[in-house]
Amino acid sequence: MKMRFLAGVALGLFAFLAHSADSPKIATYGDGEAKFEVGTILHDWHDAKRDRNVPVKIYYPKSGKGPFPVIIFSHGLGGSREGYEYLGQAWAKHGYVSVHLQHLGSDDAVWRDAGLFDKMDAMRRSAFDPANAINRPRDVSFAIDELEKLNKGDSVLAKRLDLDHIGVGGHSFGAYTALAIAGETFLPRGGKESSLADSRVKAVIAMSAPVNANRPRLDEAFAKIKIPCYHMTGTKDTSPIGDTSPEERRLPFDHTNGSDQYLLTLEGGDHMVFSGRGKMLTSKKDEGFQKLISASSTAFWDAYLKNDAKARSWLTNDFKKHLGKDGTFEIKLKK
Repeated sequence: MKMRFLAGVALGLFAFLAHSADSPKIATYGDGEAKFEVGTILHDWHDAKRDRNVPVKIYYPKSGKGPFPVIIFSHGLGGSREGYEYLGQAWAKHGYVSVHLQHLGSDDAVWRDAGLFDKMDAMRRSAFDPANAINRPRDVSFAIDELEKLNKGDSVLAKRLDLDHIGVGGHSFGAYTALAIAGETFLPRGGKESSLADSRVKAVIAMSAPVNANRPRLDEAFAKIKIPCYHMTGTKDTSPIGDTSPEERRLPFDHTNGSDQYLLTLEGGDHMVFSGRGKMLTSKKDEGFQKLISASSTAFWDAYLKNDAKARSWLTNDFKKHLGKDGTFEIKLKK
């Protein structure tokens, strides 16, 4: 299976920064207060069927009986389970168990183990390796299997996981992973259609998604997605790996029509603003953007994983007021 569409994925160390000095408005959702203190757990799972390790970091509410809906998060190329902490913290504070996977073969070992002048080539090889494109969605499905075991016997999370309400989020290569789990099909020229979807997942968030190279058949590629999707990008969302333009990042939203779809485009947002990158690389707009991302994503999860009508109303009616001139927000609701 050729995966040329993965060219949009990128490593934060090489990302371009936004340079605006103006900070976006701070978005609040609900009461604006954290509801739960957050704990973390590390696991190093092993999938015997694939002879593959899947490290995870789990953010969870330390108090409360639950059960809590579950979010599985997939990092971008060159990332790890330690990344995107601001999202894990935000979601767990609002009553979710956020499970951050580490995908071996496309994690930080790709560039850490490469020579000083070989890091970008190593990243490109990883992005175009079909094994990584297949293993990532399978890691998600395996993680759900492991969570079912934890829910039965783990001393911390036993009977506290609502596995009837699972969401998947991801950034860049992780956004590909989320959309693959949601039902995006792959249509190689002259090849057989393939799918890595998992019907246990009820909603997804795709940040800075790469785009399928088979552009004439995008409607077909996204036709089988029947669950709600929240897409995110920015007007400076380019990548040093591949040639996906900011304008092309919206194509999954444009071509997915079988369920409720949302698209946030941050004005001046670059590819790595979604990652919670380190302080040395932080843009002046990061804090405000990440507040917008956290608030709107939490409302999306509440709307579709908790069936919260107020959350849906805030997302569809009120979020634009918080966004102001810092971006655009588009909605397609399935009738």
